[in-house]
Amino acid sequence: MQEFGFHTVELDRSIPAVVILDQTRLPRQELYLTLTDEESLREAIYHLKVRGAPAIGVAAALGIYVCMAGKKALKETSSFQKEFSRVKDYLASARPTAVNLFWALERMEGALKQALRDGKSVPGLLEALEKEALAVLEEDRQICRSLGENGLRLLKPGMGILTHCNAGALATAGMGTALAPVYLGQQRGYGFHVFADETRPLLQGARLTCWELSKAGVDVTLICDNMASMAMKNGWIQAVITGCDRVAANGDSANKIGTSAVAILAKEYGIPFYIAAPLSTIDANCREGKDIRIEERAGKEISEMWYTHPMAPEGIKTYNPAFDVTDHRYITALITEKGILSPPFTASIRQALSLPEG
Repeated sequence: MQEFGFHTVELDRSIPAVVILDQTRLPRQELYLTLTDEESLREAIYHLKVRGAPAIGVAAALGIYVCMAGKKALKETSSFQKEFSRVKDYLASARPTAVNLFWALERMEGALKQALRDGKSVPGLLEALEKEALAVLEEDRQICRSLGENGLRLLKPGMGILTHCNAGALATAGMGTALAPVYLGQQRGYGFHVFADETRPLLQGARLTCWELSKAGVDVTLICDNMASMAMKNGWIQAVITGCDRVAANGDSANKIGTSAVAILAKEYGIPFYIAAPLSTIDANCREGKDIRIEERAGKEISEMWYTHPMAPEGIKTYNPAFDVTDHRYITALITEKGILSPPFTASIRQALSLPEG
């Protein structure tokens, strides 16, 4: 978004290509990557060069269009559809937990199938894919704005707000999910004091949240993950807002590892814990949190990634889940583009998604 002085994910229609801000280089370097094929796109998603559930979804939608636009040899609709399915499955294998990746690819496949039913030739199929991808991009921006407006209703001027990981403009094509209310509050003189925990082991809070909030002039303080309890005990935190990568039908929510610990602490100190998530992040086919597949990543992210020399004994066993699941009983409310969803979440989610009873 240009209003933030950077853009996270965009379509360069002249090539065409997906252009992303490489988040693995932040905060030291603002480097934009131009992605034109499925290998580079999948690698960018897997290695977190583009990250955050909404941004991953947008990148996937734009990306599969770009990938198919680059396959000039495909002249028949049958071979085009077969290749689309192969690329779709390949991109979907990048990360298993963020539901927006699969949602976006399924949506693009739906647009392709509709174009096929309409009798479109290969150029018409590409046109339909481009149109749908751009719609995903623009809708994400609008959803972020709505999340911000709805979330701001829960907050008061001068509040101290704790956030975990990064759910701001860097995680979306717009102004963010969890940070959207903060940005709107900043524009309207609310004077929020944001506490960003570092979010081990990939330091998205330190590297990304602090970078974009300070860039926007927001009062932000960095703390280590294990300092959240002290900040709460000191009375500095009046609300916690995080993003989310998948919400189950009962409200259980998977987000960056460490989120559940923050939610449990907030419950202990009587602080409301909010999750900001677009409706596309809700997986109505997933009954509860235990059904969410949790991505596990390389142990070197814990022992070596940020150090000049390894900081653990050679050969030590590691356990590095990328996400954990926050039980719905610790969540005060879900902030969505359609409003605030309150417990019992099974009922409020069903109503928000216009699902039938039972």
